[in-house]
Order: sequence, then C-alpha cells, then structure tokens
Amino acid sequence: MQQAEWGGLAETEPQDFDRVLTSMCTEPHPRAREAAERFLATNPGDPGTYQTVAKLEERAVELLGTITGLPEPAGYITSGGTEANIQAVRIARNRADTDDPNVVAPKSAHFSFRKAAELLGVELRTAPVIEHRADVDAMNELVDEDTVALVGVAGSTEYGVVDPIPAIADLANDAGALCHVDAAWGGFYLPFTDFRWHFGHADIDTLTIDPHKVGQAAIPAGGLLARSGDLFDDLAVDTPYLESTSQITLTGTRSGAGVASAVAAIAALWPAGYREQYHRSMDNARWLAQQLRRRGHDVFGPVLPLVTADLSVPMTDELRKRGWRVSKTGSGELRIVCMPHVTRSMLRSFVADLDWY
Repeated sequence: MQQAEWGGLAETEPQDFDRVLTSMCTEPHPRAREAAERFLATNPGDPGTYQTVAKLEERAVELLGTITGLPEPAGYITSGGTEANIQAVRIARNRADTDDPNVVAPKSAHFSFRKAAELLGVELRTAPVIEHRADVDAMNELVDEDTVALVGVAGSTEYGVVDPIPAIADLANDAGALCHVDAAWGGFYLPFTDFRWHFGHADIDTLTIDPHKVGQAAIPAGGLLARSGDLFDDLAVDTPYLESTSQITLTGTRSGAGVASAVAAIAALWPAGYREQYHRSMDNARWLAQQLRRRGHDVFGPVLPLVTADLSVPMTDELRKRGWRVSKTGSGELRIVCMPHVTRSMLRSFVADLDWY
C-alpha cells in the first residue's frame, strides 16, 4: 500500500502518556496488549460461532466477581462504563411496574446516567452531596413509588470519593428499587482499602467495573456484573440468524480483543500487582497534594489516587501549552488522576513547570 493511501497514517504515532495527568485510561499491560492483538477478529456477541472468546468472557466475569465479592457473578464485558451504566438503568426500568420511572443518584454520578435517562425515557433525580460524597438523607427525599433504582459511586470521576454504599443499598431495598454501584474507575483500587463498596459488603444488585481503566486492559473492556443472572432476563432479545438464540447486551458485535485483554491483565496482576500499583499511586497522589498545598493551593484529596486543586484558568492554560494533558472539574478545579502510567518523575516535572508559571 502506498503511503498516500494511508493518509499519512504510516508516520503517525498514537498519544503517548508522558504528560497525561487527567485520563482514567492507561497503558495496557504487555500481556493484555498481546492478548488483544491475538483476538482482534473475534466477536463475543456471537458466542455460538466464536466459542473460544465466549469462554474467555465467562472467565473474565468470574475474575471480576472475585474482585467485587461475588462468588457466582452474572454479567459481560462491555464497551466501557457508559454502556454498563446504561444497561443497569435499563434493567431497573424493564423490571419495574411503573409508567413513570425515575432513578435517584448523587450529583457526583457520572454523566453517563444523563445519557441513560435520555435514551431510556427515565427521569434522573440528583441529590446534593456533602464533601463530594452522596448524602443518603437527601437521596431519600427524592425517592417515591416510581423510583426504580438508586445509584452509588465507588470512586467518583471528578474527586475520587466513595459513597456510603451499604446505606444506599438499604435505602434501595426499603424502596423496592434496585441498587447500582458505579465502580468503573475505583473498582481496581478499592479492594486494597477499608471502604465497603461491593457485593460482599452490601445488598447491591448491579455494579460497573472497567478493566480498561486501572485494570490495565486494552480499550474497549468495561464490565457489568449482576448479583443474579435473572436480572438480565428482561434485556434479552431474540437473535434468529445467530447460533445463539438470544442476546442481553446493548451492542451486537463486541470486542473479543477487549475480553481477551481483560482476562490477561487480571491474570497477570491480581492481586499483588494491583495492590502494589494502588500503594504507588496513592503515594504519588499524596506527594502531589502536599506539594500543591505548600504552594498555597486549596486541595481536595486524595481519597483514592485523584487530586484536585484551585489553579487558575490562565495557569491551567499555560500547563496545557507546555504539553500537560490536564482538565478541570465542573466547579473549575484542576483535576489530576494518578493512574499507573503516572510516575513520581512526571509529577516532579509537572510541579517544576507549575513553579515556572
């Protein structure tokens, strides 16, 4: 193929991670990268034909169940946390006996729940938070007979906080609603903390956890787990031209590469590798928070390896001009996520550029 046919792709390199401080995805583990490449042409959406990757998906769900305290998990590998959260809301809506369903979540919930509400015709009610953490009393005030689900966040994407999941699960049970936990980012850090966040800690129904974030699998490899396979029954649609007879997933064709890389990454890193990474990331986040406080900034965190600080817009713009990939929270604070690729050396360079400004 001539280079012109590639449109310049032959000379193009993907984004490196040398100055990426805001992403919740990271460089895949070498074994995950290798597994993804081997399974590029497989489709777990057609398990009758692609039997090997279908078996791998079962293994991926088993491994995610181990991480989240669920001995006999049901679920599948999604395209990411957004799909998993949409599917959780879809499960709750389809199982409920109401024509006017609503979901109650803290204001800290991921923006994917707004997408879910719009797509599924569900009202999303968001409650105030205290120190960026769900206020269960405020959530309770929004619950009524049409509430189909309550959402808790275990590792929020803006501030890295963990909601009181057991209390939210109790509130959901009292309301006759499902309880969904969004641990898309936090799920691979939380096993090494004292937080109570998963199926083994509370009577939750569904949970989002993404191997392609801290789990170090290749994109796309999200995850949706459920306490019981029965929860997926109302999602099933007939698939008359496939060897399998029905499908519970949101998308049809799915990534075998994501499935295989999730298994490879977890097999390589669980639990010792993830534990080591958690402590390294937390040490880096604490160091950064200390450096920012010494420079007079108002800092939040780290609860998990995520730090926010009140840097001005001009200062943030200058950091971006210097190549740093940084973002702001909805309230305007600088947000830095200490993912596995973020090293102490990177953070020292970042602080040095901050001092230059």
